[in-house]
Amino acid sequence: MTYPHVFSPITVGGIELKNRITMAPLYVGYAAEDGSVSSLMLEHYRAMAHGGAAMIVVENTTIDHPAGSGASRMLRADTDTNLQALSELASVIKGEGAVACVQINHAGRFSLGQSPLAPSAVDTFGKIPQAMTLDDIQKVREKFVLAARRVKKAGFDMVELHGGTGYLLSEFVSPRTNKRDDGYGGALENRMRFPLEVLRDVKAAVGDFPVGYRFLAEEWLADGLKLTESTLFARALSDAGIAYISVMGGTYESFILPEIVERSKTEGYMADLANAVRKNVTVPVITAGRISSGKTAEEILITGKADLLGLARVLFADPEWPNKLMQGREEEIIHCNPSCNDACMRLVVKGKPALCMQWSPEKIKRHKDALSV
Repeated sequence: MTYPHVFSPITVGGIELKNRITMAPLYVGYAAEDGSVSSLMLEHYRAMAHGGAAMIVVENTTIDHPAGSGASRMLRADTDTNLQALSELASVIKGEGAVACVQINHAGRFSLGQSPLAPSAVDTFGKIPQAMTLDDIQKVREKFVLAARRVKKAGFDMVELHGGTGYLLSEFVSPRTNKRDDGYGGALENRMRFPLEVLRDVKAAVGDFPVGYRFLAEEWLADGLKLTESTLFARALSDAGIAYISVMGGTYESFILPEIVERSKTEGYMADLANAVRKNVTVPVITAGRISSGKTAEEILITGKADLLGLARVLFADPEWPNKLMQGREEEIIHCNPSCNDACMRLVVKGKPALCMQWSPEKIKRHKDALSV
């Protein structure tokens, strides 16, 4: 086999993954307008699982709609009325031979509405969020627990806490967005208290059900979270029994910076962040960041920068990437093209479902028709 490390099995949270390829959560806006699972969402995740990835992480599923939702077409795990639909989604993914995981999230200061909750009242693109009270903190913690229970009840194999992209859990850890002067602010020990409490309570509620973490290692902002602190937080998560840590860099405020846009065009541009985290933990680490070739994927694993690969837009462009790589058909892979200027993400920012400019005209039309875009 050309890429033996990529296609070697690994055990994560007591569950064996058939290879080192995971689908990193990528919000595409395919849920129905009421937050339920649409037929297009089922088709989307069936294709992702069929393509050969070992684990599929379903995107950004809200624990509190609409207060904690960051977009209108966001999957919901805050209500029992969605349990049957979530069960169907889990069955579709597992039916294709992949491990099924759901990422649960509270969008914090990036939530919809005029007064979203956040650790502190820090300006967010001209909108000032509401600083959370201790009662708010307790209620949100409880909502994470209830959402995780639903994910388990629906038949998924794992749940992932979203602590990336500048959303609520990461907002508490960041010195830029956490200006509190109580037990949840100030020193790093206090700033990481809330996400660790969420992890503790979720683990207590779901038992031996694996809990992973989407991890913000660097905000890539002058006054933002840096590796010097985030690696200490990663160690605390590892010690607290997290199943895996999925490392990423950047927030909505840094993604748009010219130097970050340019950096993101480089293969494996987040691997060094994962490497720094991996040196401080004893659990599997996932790295992301435009890992588009088998050569880059294999090198990341050989050099020990990460234990697993998180592919998002790479799989969105071509869900069959893993199968093609394994079967020696790498030249047939349809690659995400950076020159499209992130058309898929620009659609999402405008509140529209994501499409890939690399798809065939027929596939684009089918998706548009399914969601009446």
